[in-house]
Amino acid sequence: MTLTLDAPGAVIAYDVHEPAAPSDTTPLLLIGSPMDASGFVTLAGHFTDRRVITYDPRGTGRSTRTDPAPETTPEQHADDVRRVIEAAGGGPVDLFASSGGAVNSLALVAAHPELVRTLVAHEPPVVRLLDEAVDAEAAVRGIRDLYERFGVGPAMVKFIEIVSFQGPIPPGFADEPGADPATFGLPSTDDGSRDDVLLGQNLVTCCLFEPDFAALKSAGTRILVGVGAESEGELAHRAGRAVAARLGADPVVFPSNHAGFLGGEYGQHGDPVPFAAKLHEVLD
Repeated sequence: MTLTLDAPGAVIAYDVHEPAAPSDTTPLLLIGSPMDASGFVTLAGHFTDRRVITYDPRGTGRSTRTDPAPETTPEQHADDVRRVIEAAGGGPVDLFASSGGAVNSLALVAAHPELVRTLVAHEPPVVRLLDEAVDAEAAVRGIRDLYERFGVGPAMVKFIEIVSFQGPIPPGFADEPGADPATFGLPSTDDGSRDDVLLGQNLVTCCLFEPDFAALKSAGTRILVGVGAESEGELAHRAGRAVAARLGADPVVFPSNHAGFLGGEYGQHGDPVPFAAKLHEVLD
């Protein structure tokens, strides 16, 4: 069942998938950013034993923005998620959050811990927690500058390079020439638009977000930070380990990589069966 709700500056679309049989198991919310609900079709299919909720973050998929702001903050996304939880029946829910969604989930639990029983934040790319925070932040801002100056193609090339880069991000990363955008199937010419949901709306606010660790540590929510077995050394994996360390816990290692739960969505294949099994294990 697909529904919509009004939020300040946006109309949010969300989906409620009922269990195959009546169940009193805690509902499961699956979120990403800027990934929308279509990225969780495979993973949701492994949780037919409980109610599953998915949604499209503002500006993506079926969720539209009406505000003129050039960027959306994790706090705004968190408030949208709060509204989805309340509209779908209220909390507490179990929450699996991927990438930018993991960043937004940390903002949600800091503000509304009563809504989430267990949070699994998988590889939140919060670069200010990295050892090379200054260089990583400069790289993020540099990619945004490339987007503003030259459009999607050159900036997305550097984004692809930074998320897959092994080890600390070096100084001047965004200034180094990138590959030809055409090699990634990206446009080589600038069409003049500057409304990309990743590069324009979310990149800087997401990656430079600093979680409120005092609030997270005092929350009643059980917080687990996930990292991919095959993404070790990459930025989001290392950032996830840094978040776990700040929470005083070891990260949970999930099968596959940053997108390990995908089963063909966006043409990407992780290892969704053992990934879902691991998520069942940590939630149950």
